[in-house]
Amino acid sequence: MPLNFNKIARRADRGGRRCLTMIGLARVLTGIVFLILLVENSVQAGQSVTLNWEASPDPNAVGYNIYYGIVSHNYTNIINVGNVTLVTIDGLVAGTTYYFAATTYDAQGKESGFSNEATYDVPASVIPNILPTMQIRNAPAGQFLLTVTGSVNQSYDIEATEDFSGWTVIGTVVIGAGGSQDFADVDATNYPQRFYRTREIP
Repeated sequence: MPLNFNKIARRADRGGRRCLTMIGLARVLTGIVFLILLVENSVQAGQSVTLNWEASPDPNAVGYNIYYGIVSHNYTNIINVGNVTLVTIDGLVAGTTYYFAATTYDAQGKESGFSNEATYDVPASVIPNILPTMQIRNAPAGQFLLTVTGSVNQSYDIEATEDFSGWTVIGTVVIGAGGSQDFADVDATNYPQRFYRTREIP
């Protein structure tokens, strides 16, 4: 009997969510329908997988085993979930591919063959985007030293205005590994007052 796998991956991304849906076919000897919902959570230690399936129509089936590992058809982990149709597996490692299969078993412990295999690539950890900030300090000869803090490797334009009627790009910084970058406004002495802002370069 065909077994439908639905894989839904969700990743937190700046407060929003991005979804990916993939559908494949599988079968289990006892004919269960197995739905895999793969959910990445925000816990740094790992990510979670929620497995949900329809009950087996086989009257002899009394429970389910879920097998998984990081090598295809070589499952190093097994979870006996009993006679329920939902389980969450915690502790998946970002950037790792996992392989999943299911079986049913009867009251004597006899187990069906494996379903065909579902594969999931856990997304690599994403460094969160940091809202930029700027500190202004006096520098020699009336100049201003601007320290921009933001996301590593992100480029920011530094813009200046005297009266808020128009902004002019006076320089660009790329944030280094330390999370900040300095910029000296050498023209500051030419203006009676000056205001600054940063703008992320896409």
